[in-house]
Amino acid sequence: MKSRLNRLLGRPGARRRAGTALAVAALTVPLTVALGSTAEAASSSCTAVRGPYQKQAEKFLGRPVDGRQSAADCRAIRAFQTSHGISPNIGYAGPVTWGVMGLVAQQKAAGHNPNSAHKCPTNKGRIACVDLTRQLSWIQDGSKLVYGPVPVRTGRDGYETRGGAKKIYWRNLHHVSTLYNVAMPYSQFFDGGQAFHSISGSVWSAPGSHGCVNMRSGDAKKYWSLLKNGDDVHVYGRKSGT
Repeated sequence: MKSRLNRLLGRPGARRRAGTALAVAALTVPLTVALGSTAEAASSSCTAVRGPYQKQAEKFLGRPVDGRQSAADCRAIRAFQTSHGISPNIGYAGPVTWGVMGLVAQQKAAGHNPNSAHKCPTNKGRIACVDLTRQLSWIQDGSKLVYGPVPVRTGRDGYETRGGAKKIYWRNLHHVSTLYNVAMPYSQFFDGGQAFHSISGSVWSAPGSHGCVNMRSGDAKKYWSLLKNGDDVHVYGRKSGT
């Protein structure tokens, strides 16, 4: 095969045609973007194509904001995608990547005062708060922050995490879902089949859970140590896309 290719490239004009074909292939990536999905392109390599949110991604990542995709831009965007479970991680600044960036920005802005808007009750003692809008959760005691805020992943469209005042009524350290046959470590149920529990994947990955509040392992373990049956849970806000 290699010798045949070398013979073909030795013919007049073949090198020019081959070079053109390779250049076109290198620039070709699917530009159809699946909104609400982690899929933004079908390639597994870093892309040279700028996404529709190129400038916004550059600004978020502290890159020079020129709206042009450079190799360094691609590496930075790809690193963000990898760390936040966005697949494929090709460095394409599409709507899914920008949506996660916006969510992360809100989560960072919450700082050490996630209840600054006073939407989670402060008159109930120990309570776990879940903000669906910012995909954040924390534990407070009165107005004192006990733990968090931490990023969470709540229910997807059609499986929304239900809002309102709840109480933890059942805990199972090594629970396995009978509906989906998946492990749900550190499960603390507060509304029917909806519970706090850890997941092995990314809490930022779309589209979301089947109603549970998914957590990173360390955060779910900490919640397990801080909460008990009868403790209050308050869920409010609305997750984007639901």
